[in-house]
Amino acid sequence: MSLISWNDLLLGNLPERWLQATSILLLGWLLAKSISWFGSVILLKLASRSANTVDDALVVALRRPVVVLVTVLSFVVGYQQLQFTERVDLWMYRVFHVAVALAVTWTFARAMDAIIHAFLGSRKADGQRSDKDQLIPAVRSGVKILIWGLGVVVALNNAGYDVSALLAGIGIGGLALAMAAKDSVANIFGGITVFTDKPFRTGDRIRIEGHDGVVQEVGIRSTRIKTLQGPTVVVPNFKFTDSVVENVTMEPSRRVAHELGLVYETSPARMEEALAILNGLVNENQMILTEERSVSFTAFKDFSLGIQFIYYIRKDADIFATQTRIHLEIMRRFAAAGLEFAYPTQVEYSR
Repeated sequence: MSLISWNDLLLGNLPERWLQATSILLLGWLLAKSISWFGSVILLKLASRSANTVDDALVVALRRPVVVLVTVLSFVVGYQQLQFTERVDLWMYRVFHVAVALAVTWTFARAMDAIIHAFLGSRKADGQRSDKDQLIPAVRSGVKILIWGLGVVVALNNAGYDVSALLAGIGIGGLALAMAAKDSVANIFGGITVFTDKPFRTGDRIRIEGHDGVVQEVGIRSTRIKTLQGPTVVVPNFKFTDSVVENVTMEPSRRVAHELGLVYETSPARMEEALAILNGLVNENQMILTEERSVSFTAFKDFSLGIQFIYYIRKDADIFATQTRIHLEIMRRFAAAGLEFAYPTQVEYSR
């Protein structure tokens, strides 16, 4: 080595050593690209033959992270062929440790994300797609945050930072932040309650605090509801933990109650005819109404003879269209039978 001049060295290493390091790096990159090609061509075809979709998702998700991970490892092996000062080696090995930790974290995060998405999204025939639509984004985001948080901690530890002191500082700062953002924390716990208790699903019609509409999106912090009037309202999730929520969609049937009034000139026979018309309407519309009903002559009111008419709309029927259809039929049949609806009247008798 003493016979070699500094002019023959490149940054303190022989050209042959740089060639070895470069060759290792190039071979590592070619190996990574070969693994990527093998995964996309061979493994993906083999995975497509299986019944589940988890292996397909894993092959697709891990292609890029594996290329990066193998390339980083080839950098490490290539660098070991060179000789530098102790201080340079110290910093370079810290960089390599951080790069490997982040590459492994990315690989693991992509793998878990693919598994969760494939597992929750593959069972589409179980009638719970709305639950998955709410659950998948929240679970995937939570797992990613957890994995990357642990990965960053490991990377910082590899870089030589005192992680315990950092975590202690984060804990105190997190406590102060939680106290300042207690409403946001309440919303997050409210979102978790919605996901776990499932008081409603995406696509359900609900009523809460005067808002009546269809749930469009359930997030960790808030829920979007498309109201029947048209506008979209954003409801903080903590409202669902301390308010009464009425799920209209989960009703087995919609109850519709009416108080009809006929004029006092209506005879008993005509009253029976009116009751028979209402019963006949329910019997003739079993495709949209249930058999349950209540039709009765209930009261002698100040201006009318009261009839209570209660019927139940089937869950899968259009509520407003059904009500319109039944009410128009009542008007038509009562008019055809000569039955008159009463309205407030006053008769004066003179001496």
